[in-house]
Amino acid sequence: MQLFRNEQHGLVPIDRASFKLERDIQSLVERNMETLFALEFVCSEFMVAEFRLDTLAYDAQNNAFVIVEYKRGHSYSVVDQGYSYLSVMLNNKAEFILEYNERTGKQLKRNDIDWSSSRVIFVSPSFNTYQKNSVNFKDVPFELWEIKKFHDGIIALEQQVATSNESIEDIANVTANSVINRVTDEVKASSESDLVSSMSEELKSLWASLRERLLEFPDTSVHTTKNYLSVKYEGTALIYIRFRRKEISCELLRGNVYPDGGVRGKFFELDDPKGVTSIRAWTWKSGVTGSAYTISIKSLDELDYLLYLVKQKYEYMS
Repeated sequence: MQLFRNEQHGLVPIDRASFKLERDIQSLVERNMETLFALEFVCSEFMVAEFRLDTLAYDAQNNAFVIVEYKRGHSYSVVDQGYSYLSVMLNNKAEFILEYNERTGKQLKRNDIDWSSSRVIFVSPSFNTYQKNSVNFKDVPFELWEIKKFHDGIIALEQQVATSNESIEDIANVTANSVINRVTDEVKASSESDLVSSMSEELKSLWASLRERLLEFPDTSVHTTKNYLSVKYEGTALIYIRFRRKEISCELLRGNVYPDGGVRGKFFELDDPKGVTSIRAWTWKSGVTGSAYTISIKSLDELDYLLYLVKQKYEYMS
């Protein structure tokens, strides 16, 4: 990825810089966990069984723990490491809950957690072809994110998106007692087809039209979790979508307000002349308050107006 600065005489390349240490990547991500991944940071260097996990985070949207690992080299298997970490999580659930409760002062219980939504995020300046292909399944519980550092304090983050329609369960079933099989029995990363399966044919048709229109925006792609789907622009969420029984619910993030009352960058303000959106707000453990515009649609008649709203967010981001 090459970035440029638009100056009067033309585009000027922004020079790449390097992360000297793996710890530099970790510190950067942990300080910005909410902004980068919409996750709650729990702790660094969490020791459980014989493993030391770089970062433990919590996904409040899916009520699930997320392990984040940072790499600078290519001499490791994301599949082996990822499934080993998920296996140790599932075998030590009480330790993860205790760590969260002690760090945050909250009181999660075992039944509060959706262990099937557990996942591992790998963050590295680059991944090789073998690593990318090894997780190229529609429902693998891992995410690969490439992070780039440039001069002038510029950071770029891009997810390596799976393109295959094959299921990881096809591999898990080959060896009945494998770690992959044992983890796959409990961890169920959803595909897009899983998310829309319970909707009516009318709503499925509506989603197909919305999906097509959203992907007409340049540099956008579809990403799924167990409970929701997002369309991202250059790795950052443009819109979050949840599939309800009788409607499609959408959210456009506005931005974060920090404990000092300040915001980072320009706060997104939506022009909604019909007044059909509402605002949902929440507060992170750090005291940061987030909010989003929400809107639900049920028919094709509402599609054009939704796209009018989404276009505003796209133009704000681009």
